[in-house]
Amino acid sequence: MAKDVMHVVILPWSAFGHMMPFFQLSMALAKSGVEVSFVSTPKNIQRLSKPPSNLSTLINFVEFPLPTLHNNHQLLPEGAEATVDIPFDKIQYLKIAYDLLQHPFKQFVAKRIPDWIIVDAMSHWVDNIAQEYHVPLINFSVFSAAACTFFTSLLVVGDSKRKQSITSPDGLTSALEGVDFPSSLAYRSFDAVGVYNGFFKCNASGVSDVERVAKTSNACQAVAVRSCPEFEGEYLNLFEKLIGKPVIPVGLLAPENHRGRDQITDELWIRIFQWLDEQKPRSVVFVGFGSECKLTKDQVYEMAHGLELSGLSFLWALRKPDWAVDYVDALPSGFVERTHSRGVVGIGWAPQLEILGHQSIGGSLFHSGWGSVIETLQFGHCLVVLPLIIDQPLNARLLVDKGLAVEVERREDGSFTRDDIANALRLAMVSEEGEKLRVRAREAAVVFKDRKLHENYFERFVDYLKLNVVKKEK
Repeated sequence: MAKDVMHVVILPWSAFGHMMPFFQLSMALAKSGVEVSFVSTPKNIQRLSKPPSNLSTLINFVEFPLPTLHNNHQLLPEGAEATVDIPFDKIQYLKIAYDLLQHPFKQFVAKRIPDWIIVDAMSHWVDNIAQEYHVPLINFSVFSAAACTFFTSLLVVGDSKRKQSITSPDGLTSALEGVDFPSSLAYRSFDAVGVYNGFFKCNASGVSDVERVAKTSNACQAVAVRSCPEFEGEYLNLFEKLIGKPVIPVGLLAPENHRGRDQITDELWIRIFQWLDEQKPRSVVFVGFGSECKLTKDQVYEMAHGLELSGLSFLWALRKPDWAVDYVDALPSGFVERTHSRGVVGIGWAPQLEILGHQSIGGSLFHSGWGSVIETLQFGHCLVVLPLIIDQPLNARLLVDKGLAVEVERREDGSFTRDDIANALRLAMVSEEGEKLRVRAREAAVVFKDRKLHENYFERFVDYLKLNVVKKEK
């Protein structure tokens, strides 16, 4: 590699909701002529798509085996290298193994002395390595600017350092104070308990998530956010004010569909797309909750009954739940037979971008994870949101505030019924009352699919990197 080529090391947390945006970031950097070293574990790297051939010389995948936890081999199942491989209660042990990557990572940085390290908020230990080798650090956030703002507002500043400011789940249920724009950003009580326990309480790694975020926030020179001012400029501005350092929107980094439908060879999905071709434009609801959200039997069954009650056409991409004995057990008895004339269920992996881009899809019922919001809104679909974990409830509030989504009604314990699902779907997809929402979704698509707009933001980010490179001693 030529010496005048800028070299950036990329280190995501071992969750696909993090690795995929970091991979999109890596490809965008490579397109800008930046050399990228993408660091992760072998299995995680194998599960990523191969970059286009014209970028392969600029993206170097650096594989570090995930360290074994010697004290107890049962803490992490064999072959588990990402959150998708394990139940929620095992993630704390994945953090222990992930933190042990700091030793090979330090050796790599010492050998290469990159121009920048772009790091996930979970990788708090990179701070010491970056300081030792005088490499500037940027935190790349995979969350919306709204979610970043909310969590940063919970970290009070003292001695120029950010630290935890709340001591119970109730602190997560209050909307942002002192804002000069409409905002209902906050957790419901049933969400707040899980988020508080997962984010603010200590875990087996010895470092709570809020400590990780605070240390990374304090250490970084700037924060890059996967967003744009046209969609959430108010939150980008407030986030920068709260964090006290540059917040750089890098555009939405929407994934590109290089495969296309013609590349699909799975017979099931070939038949499903033939079925989609027969449906009316914008008449089908796509239902997808990805691989990270582990739905309970009650949730899946109520969702199924709600789809049936709605009377709408649907395509449901359903991962076989851990609790299901087989694919038949994953759905209510008779559901497939009763809905076969207007609905299809695809079990397992789904070609999501190809589905969302089909002309028959008009809406999505999903968890409102930020990556899925970006994928969905670029096609102008109306949104029905059922947030379940981490930042999803905040994104749901953001989308509702902006008139882009209907959120499924929930009970005080977080449960929902088939009627709640059916009512939300009909409101978004076919009711006269929902027409305003459908118009707003099509308007948002103009921004979300404007690749030139987002490329311009990314070019400004690359300019920032070039202008702020630390000159190395010869």
